[in-house]
Amino acid sequence: MSTATAHNIATSEEAHEIASDGAFVRQQNRFTTPFGDNPGELPVESGRYRLLWAAICPWAHRAVIVRKLLGLEDVISLGTVHPVRTDRGWAFSKDKNEVDPVLGIHYLPEIYAKTDANYRGRATVPTVVDIKKGIVVNNDYFRLTNYFETAFKKFHKADAPDLYPQALRADIDALNDVIFHDVNNGVYKAGFAHSQAAYEKAWDTLFNRLDILEQRLATQRYLFGDQITDSDIRLYVTLARFDVAYYSVFRANRNRLIDFTHLWGYARDLYQTPGFGDTTDFEAIKQGYQLGDFNTNPYQIVAKGPDVSLWQLPHNRG
Repeated sequence: MSTATAHNIATSEEAHEIASDGAFVRQQNRFTTPFGDNPGELPVESGRYRLLWAAICPWAHRAVIVRKLLGLEDVISLGTVHPVRTDRGWAFSKDKNEVDPVLGIHYLPEIYAKTDANYRGRATVPTVVDIKKGIVVNNDYFRLTNYFETAFKKFHKADAPDLYPQALRADIDALNDVIFHDVNNGVYKAGFAHSQAAYEKAWDTLFNRLDILEQRLATQRYLFGDQITDSDIRLYVTLARFDVAYYSVFRANRNRLIDFTHLWGYARDLYQTPGFGDTTDFEAIKQGYQLGDFNTNPYQIVAKGPDVSLWQLPHNRG
């Protein structure tokens, strides 16, 4: 399997996600049944589920951060794929014999095919698998952290933070929606655009929103004051990838993260908080974004910089 083949497959899979004006339109999630105690919901049980992730992926990373912050490591097991997606999908090449030790699969699409033989979309991360049934039960990256924060509350560690406080949920949901469209997915809209106009529209929206968030963080430690919430996790995963990937690979190049006084201090503050930096793999992020497109990087060279040791600088916040 060559990287060129991997790129060609990825390109064909993503072609249907480009609108007529050249704008990127993200694939809809297929498995969206919520976790809970109501009829028709996924039962909340310890040891029943396995979270599959790639360290490159911001959507998967935020689920891993929440899992760690809430102390769910022994409740929901974790499987890790290689950061560069192959022509056969995400691969468990980091495991012994290149097989997930719990599910016994080489590639993520295998479990999707077992779940639904007619599924034709991409097998995405994060994916939650019901170990007991051996099928995919949820790949709803947008709501997954909220399920960990609410439905799995009885399994939270004693000192777990309240990342989704009841009194702030409406405000958190509203901000999360803005962060998703303008920032999280905004970098992809710029990077995957197939027209100059679509790219420039996404670029403008992205940096306009970052300017607004920069001002918001000028007077408070986190997005909702002095407590970390689900919104901070969602913003962090894009900021962590900004200078090592999005700035160059996705041409999101008006400013680097380190050029924003408050966003840069905020990101370092979170990085130095247990659960954030210790789940952030900059090398995997660089490999995943820089080696995934053979046409723009035919010699498969991974950039040496930027200097990620800067994330350890004092942040002097709060």
